[in-house]
Amino acid sequence: MTTEAIHEEVREHYAAAAARASAGLGPNAAESIGAGGYTDADRERLPEAAVLASLGCGNPTAVADLRAGERVLDLGSGGGIDVLLSAQRVGPTGRAFGLDMTDEMLALARRNATEAGATNVEFLKGHIEAIPLPAGSIDVVISNCVVNLAADKDAVFQEIARVLRPGGRIGISDIVAEDDLGPELRAERGSYAGCIAGALSVSEYRTGLEAVGFTDIEITPTHVAVEGLNSSIIKATKPSDATEPGDARSRLSLASSRDLPTAYAECCGGIECC
Repeated sequence: MTTEAIHEEVREHYAAAAARASAGLGPNAAESIGAGGYTDADRERLPEAAVLASLGCGNPTAVADLRAGERVLDLGSGGGIDVLLSAQRVGPTGRAFGLDMTDEMLALARRNATEAGATNVEFLKGHIEAIPLPAGSIDVVISNCVVNLAADKDAVFQEIARVLRPGGRIGISDIVAEDDLGPELRAERGSYAGCIAGALSVSEYRTGLEAVGFTDIEITPTHVAVEGLNSSIIKATKPSDATEPGDARSRLSLASSRDLPTAYAECCGGIECC
């Protein structure tokens, strides 16, 4: 599949999910691979539509050890469930960003944030292969069953490493294949939009993170999604002595990125914030 075909398949799938959640309907049984990841207390603090729109395979906010004042980025934020939970954990001195490519999910997430009264959240449109945030501007990157949907996993890992500050960390829930299950067998077990065909193996995941400099990598299976593929927790750290890449976005200072709007480049034709 081409990058465009993958993006369109995923976009259509999650646009339909947003429409169902807006109508008060949850995911079907085949999509509920991580429905048990949230506590009743978590659910009760959120708008119903945020819970109904959740199509993840775990609860990354439960494993990311979020702290007051931190800046958190959720890749593939959907209806906003993990952004809203993150916002509660980092408190008024922190900020939670959500990135999604689907207009319908972004609209739903923004409505949910308004209903929840969350003022320390921001939802951005874009692909996780090209994150619209400055380098070194994020403390923690989380994601819930979305990396497997990306067309270019190497670009995703590079972008995660770029936006994280030195010493920053990831706490990701994702579908991960066992090493003896090749790409063809993964595709036989499920679709790309269903989080199966595009899943990386354990070794591929580890190699991808190591290639962009992550250390302390842990990949821990939590439960079986389908035969040979497991919902897993992925943790890793960007070394505190890591040097920042030298592209145009990197030249935005971290100090400025904490005080100004964070969109960059194409919207204003330069690297200034807008």
